[in-house]
Amino acid sequence: MSRFARIQPEGDERERLSCLDCGHVVYENPKIIVGAVVAHEGRVLLCRRAIEPRQGFWTLPAGYLELGETSAEGAIRETFEEAGARITLDGILAIYDISRIGQVQIIYRARFTDPENPVATAGTESLEVGLFNWAGIPWGDLAFPTVRWALDAWSRVGQGPLPPPFGNPADDPRGEGTLPGVPHSSLDPHPTHVTSRRPA
Repeated sequence: MSRFARIQPEGDERERLSCLDCGHVVYENPKIIVGAVVAHEGRVLLCRRAIEPRQGFWTLPAGYLELGETSAEGAIRETFEEAGARITLDGILAIYDISRIGQVQIIYRARFTDPENPVATAGTESLEVGLFNWAGIPWGDLAFPTVRWALDAWSRVGQGPLPPPFGNPADDPRGEGTLPGVPHSSLDPHPTHVTSRRPA
């Protein structure tokens, strides 16, 4: 069995996971997350997570890009898997760097493909899904900082022409921050406009 250790290969500036027997280097690179802010008549689609991390908290439909996919294809797939929604992408809304966990997140602005029938149903990774107006978004129960950033970006653009993609906020350029703590008891985690809840 090969023996691996973290060493600095010749000519490299970083330690890498390397085979001590043959010298093979395992390059560990950031993961790409793709997702979408799906808007309909001034409301946005959110999913309440059924899995860790941050189970029970609200997020955008998003997940890891798969091999062989474009980022657009991945965002469409993730939205269908997590929220059962068929969507059409308008373009890239934001790109975020989350260096502390080795992620790059690509977030699209999107809309329901059939706006006359904006169907959303909770997938296996969601407890429930809902369309929220701005005042009804469960701000204290958002799963990740990037969810808030993307929602803020969407609020600045609305359905108008997309500018160059938004990036990390100036006070967190490397994506190392966390959401401020908000007592859950001060907010209702169950929206009044829930589209679908997964059966218990």
